[in-house]
Amino acid sequence: MATNGTAAMVCPKPMKATSNGSFQHENPLDYALPLLILQICLVVVFTRTLALILRPLRQPRVIAEIIAGILLGPSALGRSTKFLHRVFPAKSMTVLDTVANIGLLFFLFLVGLELDIRAIRRTGKKSLGIAVAGITFPFVLGIGTSFVLRSTVSKGVDQGPFLVFMGVSLCITAFPVLARILAELKLLTTDVGRVAMSAAAVNDVAAWILLALAIALSGDNTSPIVSLWVLLCGCSFVLAAVLLLRPALAYMARRSPDGEPVKELYICITLTLVLAAGFVTDTIGIHALFGAFVVGIVVPKDGRFPEILIEKIEDLVSGLFLPLYFVSSGLKTNVATISGGRSWGLLVLVIFTACFGKIVGTVVVSRIFKVPMRESVVLGFLMNTKGLVELIVLNIGKDRKVLNDETFAILVLMALFTTFITTPLVTALYKPARKVASSYKNRTVQRPGPDTDFRILACFHSTRNIPAMINLIETSRGTRRGRLCVYAMHLMELTERSSSISMVHKARRNGLPFWNKKRTDKDQMVIAFEAYQQLSSVSVRPMTAISPLNSIHEDITTSAHQKQAAIILLPFHKYQRLDGVMESLGHSFHLVNQRVIRQAPCSVGILIDRGLGGSSQVSASAVSYTIAIPFFGGRDDQEALAYGVRMSEHPGISLTVVHFVAPPGKSLLDLDGVYGSTRIEISDLSQSQDGKEEDVQRFFSEQNATKNESVSYEKKVVEGKADIVGKLKSMRNTNLFLVGRMPAVSSLTERSDCPELGPVGGFLESSEFSTTASVLVVQQYDPTANFPQLEEEEAPAPEYWDASDDATV
Repeated sequence: MATNGTAAMVCPKPMKATSNGSFQHENPLDYALPLLILQICLVVVFTRTLALILRPLRQPRVIAEIIAGILLGPSALGRSTKFLHRVFPAKSMTVLDTVANIGLLFFLFLVGLELDIRAIRRTGKKSLGIAVAGITFPFVLGIGTSFVLRSTVSKGVDQGPFLVFMGVSLCITAFPVLARILAELKLLTTDVGRVAMSAAAVNDVAAWILLALAIALSGDNTSPIVSLWVLLCGCSFVLAAVLLLRPALAYMARRSPDGEPVKELYICITLTLVLAAGFVTDTIGIHALFGAFVVGIVVPKDGRFPEILIEKIEDLVSGLFLPLYFVSSGLKTNVATISGGRSWGLLVLVIFTACFGKIVGTVVVSRIFKVPMRESVVLGFLMNTKGLVELIVLNIGKDRKVLNDETFAILVLMALFTTFITTPLVTALYKPARKVASSYKNRTVQRPGPDTDFRILACFHSTRNIPAMINLIETSRGTRRGRLCVYAMHLMELTERSSSISMVHKARRNGLPFWNKKRTDKDQMVIAFEAYQQLSSVSVRPMTAISPLNSIHEDITTSAHQKQAAIILLPFHKYQRLDGVMESLGHSFHLVNQRVIRQAPCSVGILIDRGLGGSSQVSASAVSYTIAIPFFGGRDDQEALAYGVRMSEHPGISLTVVHFVAPPGKSLLDLDGVYGSTRIEISDLSQSQDGKEEDVQRFFSEQNATKNESVSYEKKVVEGKADIVGKLKSMRNTNLFLVGRMPAVSSLTERSDCPELGPVGGFLESSEFSTTASVLVVQQYDPTANFPQLEEEEAPAPEYWDASDDATV
């Protein structure tokens, strides 16, 4: 009986899959499926909350996931045995680990898809040298550190496997995490970013080879013959994948042309091959993850096939299943085992060894290749990035009893620390020099030479913005000899998705968006602008900006400076619903416009679209718009007037200018009204900007608008705000209002949550004014304003970047 009792304690009854429900007096947490659902929900909410908290620090999501795993484990919340036994009981760990490893299996497949072996083969000597140094130096130091750990906290472990695991854990560079950090910092396609990615790709492949060696050496049967057979079988598997799997995958890729959906059968076959490869490598003894990674590498990288594979699985894997692996790892991490001066001293030693080996090794080799010191140090910190692959190595080592609890916790904290410091240190040390236009003169619509080229940077978020933006551009053509050139910039938010990283490679050059004449991707929004170019005499050059929303304004302003744009056109952050109410896309989009307004190197226009031209592009012959300009005086009003006069040259445009003036002895600034609880003051208005009638007439004469029959001028004397509001409402059937952002008038609304629209634009934006009239709020570039200065690259590209390193992975 005692024996049976002992057996019952050691081998608990297996969990059933589903319960009969709480009404049948059954606890759902005693069953595998409802408990797993609870665990997934808890982990996702916890990790996403931490990621949101760490977002201001610009940390990759992997940091939040590692910390969340540690906090849910015995280091924090898991210290409560009641919580640990109810939410993460020991009997549920097999199911949790299985699901987590399936997610990890497909994530490693995605990592393999991101790696292009052709680019690795084209890696220049410098990148290869940095990669070799980044592996060799920390690997040797890791072996040295292993002797210290083995004599203190890891007594009794097998020496061979422990040496290899320690060396591998210190020499790894996390390729996926590094790619996301570089993309976040806009360095992915700079010279430093390209070298770092090439070196990290080589490092990643070498790390997997070393990991396979470590696994082969750490089996229960430590016979050299067994380890040799494992390695030989692993090499045979790789060879078979190249010779057999790659042709089959290439055949499916060729049968999936651009513009056509990929057959569901091909997706099913590929995902099944990932699982089958994992089974084979697990049978060999080098872990199922190795097989999935190899299949990802041998998938052809050309065409839409790999992109579709990524789109099909990345959200489910990265969003739901992968965080479970970090929790599975965190449940094995007990920071409390690091106690006493000796343990904390060993933690400092491991962190110092990891950083010293990576950074010093990279800096030394970089200096040999004549890389400047600052860039060399930045490369060292970038190559010191750890992440998921590091945790995989540590978990395998712990499962195979090569690493004990204390050593495991020390190495997990080392990986967390080295990755955490990467972003702030690189941000502090490095800001790439960028070429800027030295003869940037025409920064406004209003200019002395009307026949000069007119350049517009038109930004859009989605297909919703395109019809109105194209119709606005069509009205801007004019009849002057100066050419109209439009840079159509698609604004896309950078996410943690693998597809975002691959898109950054296509859409950026030297860290910035660029006009790629040889576009291979089929962006439907860009195609709309290209079609417009074919139907008009306008030169349209599509661009794509992929950045976090909190820094995408830098792409907009820098691109405007490089392209010497006269005006930036931005979509308003609100769109009109069918019931006429303006609904916001989110506060982040609102802040983008505000930052551009503050930092733009040229004039800016914010388009509030209420169906300008309908829901589709209007042909040039069908354009028939009425445009109104409420003119109060001031720099911005003059810019709006100049833009309106240019639009009036289009045969389908009818322009009305209403000049609001105050009675003699009064000023429009003294009218009743507040704006955002503060008085609007326009300072430093010259005599030509205060809205005098003779100055407006002189402006019309200078712009040759007096002979244009489509332009009408009306003078309106107003006593107060009510007169202005009444006149504007009488014009509400106008297709488009052109207004200055900060005209010489007090506010027309009690309050507004959109200060970037100014006192008049804020009123025209409100639903109480109109549901059909679109509004373009214009701010003229002020050369006296204190705008952030771009760092100008005075010399050509440094000679130390060889052409072979231009290959991006």
